[in-house]
Amino acid sequence: MTRVPLFPLNTVLFPDGLLPLRIFETRYIDMIRECLRGGGSGFVVVSIRNGSESSAHAQFSAVGTRAEVIDWEQRPDGLLGILACGRERVRILADERRPDGLLVGEVEPVDEWPALDLPLEYASLAGLLERLLDQLGTPWSHLERRIGDSAWVAGRLAELLPLDLEIKQALLEEDDPLQRLQRLRSAMLAAQNP
Repeated sequence: MTRVPLFPLNTVLFPDGLLPLRIFETRYIDMIRECLRGGGSGFVVVSIRNGSESSAHAQFSAVGTRAEVIDWEQRPDGLLGILACGRERVRILADERRPDGLLVGEVEPVDEWPALDLPLEYASLAGLLERLLDQLGTPWSHLERRIGDSAWVAGRLAELLPLDLEIKQALLEEDDPLQRLQRLRSAMLAAQNP
């Protein structure tokens, strides 16, 4: 078990995914400062189930993704801009709020399936992902593309497509990469045919 800061957000981050953020709350600026000094093992992005990002009583999911800061800048508007990269899924076993308002949690890694080649039946999803990444530009244009990896393709599409937060969280919690692809394709079809 590892003790790390928790960052509840209205988004889901997958392993190997990128998450640009603008940081303005003191508790999170201090958290990022500590991460940049190398004093910890990053932070965990968890999706909010109930409440808001600024709420002290927001309820969040039990599975999130440990993230590391890979780039940062002081923005002209005075906010801190960071680029975080997802590293591994984790399960939150316990959490507590520090006096400064920062949530910290005891987490353990969630085992990942071994890399699994993308089946031919999901080639259209890989093509869609390539087009999305080409259109998005920086920082996504600099990602090492692993279009033949089922988990990588499912993770990137789940992050980038405008799916409901609950669907994205369910995809994160799904262990089997082929089931993730199937559920992702079903969600996309449902969104096209409401």
